[in-house]
Amino acid sequence: MQRKLAIHAATRRWLLCRHLRWDTTTTRASACGGFKRYDHAVILSLAVFAMLMMTALPSAFSGPPAEQSGPPRMPLCLVAFGDSTTAPRPGAIERVYSVRLQEALLAKGVSLKVFNAGKGGNTTRDARARFERDVLRHRPQIVVMQFGINDAAVDVWKTPPATAPRVSLADFEANLRAMVQAARQEGARVILMTTNQLRWTESLKKLYGKRPYEVASPDGFDAPLLAAYNQRVRALARELKTGLVDVRAAFHEFAEQPDRSLDDLLLDGMHPNDEGHEIVSRLLVPVVHDLAR
Repeated sequence: MQRKLAIHAATRRWLLCRHLRWDTTTTRASACGGFKRYDHAVILSLAVFAMLMMTALPSAFSGPPAEQSGPPRMPLCLVAFGDSTTAPRPGAIERVYSVRLQEALLAKGVSLKVFNAGKGGNTTRDARARFERDVLRHRPQIVVMQFGINDAAVDVWKTPPATAPRVSLADFEANLRAMVQAARQEGARVILMTTNQLRWTESLKKLYGKRPYEVASPDGFDAPLLAAYNQRVRALARELKTGLVDVRAAFHEFAEQPDRSLDDLLLDGMHPNDEGHEIVSRLLVPVVHDLAR
């Protein structure tokens, strides 16, 4: 009987040693030395195993993992590039179209950073010279361009009076074409915009009330030259397949309503007022929203 018990004990120790072969030599020796030492070794091993499991699988002890949302999405960058009809006008305009555009798109859940690169008096010649500095350095995904009023202007107020536009129609087109190409080479999408119409005011008549302008006609400060520049913008947008926001057509449609006129949208016969900027913003929102998807 005693012999059987001894054999049973030896067999149990051998089995314990076999079971703990993955452990260190010290642990095996302790386990093989007797039941009490094996008991401590097992407890230690189980504790280490539990700690490893809690480290490797925290969700098993702390509930389901949080939903992975991925890295935060960087906001899109848009540059509004133009002349004084784009530039901020503190004290005269509460919010120009670029500000309204950003607000409207944020309300729709579109993260958009808008840089206003409008500069008063600029022609496309001036714009092309500063395009790298004021537009491309922002690395925009979208560029909105609106030029034409200053390009088409004939400075009849000078001495001697000018007889031709500041920038010819051919050069106007070439400058726009070059800026569209430069933006696309940097991966940006382009939206071209036509200009608003012009209307006579007393101060404008004093400056520009000479040929080729027609003071007697309500359209006499606009139709003789600026209309052709806007038509060229439309044609270029079709050819180059850019976006097009036809501000001129929208202002005309507004003025066709009963008891409305273009003067309701203009600050001084030349620049849009707040209501005019709101119309421009509303026209841009769906176009930019589609490009931002």
